[in-house]
Amino acid sequence: MPKTNETALAAFISAKTEIDAMLERLAALSADHFESSPEDVNWGDVGTLEHYRARLREITDMAFREGEHAN
Repeated sequence: MPKTNETALAAFISAKTEIDAMLERLAALSADHFESSPEDVNWGDVGTLEHYRARLREITDMAFREGEHAN
């Protein structure tokens, strides 16, 4: 099947829908403090959250042309 604007739009909408679902899940997980209770938080939890933040920063820097992706 040739890659036309119509198929590009379908692929774009599909990717956007998947991103929206991931963002919704992440927002819900964040609202629940990433399933951590304050009395149980440890440095492993901090490391995991730092990893998530670094990956999301990379994405937002790319999307908004900031950080190392600035023009």
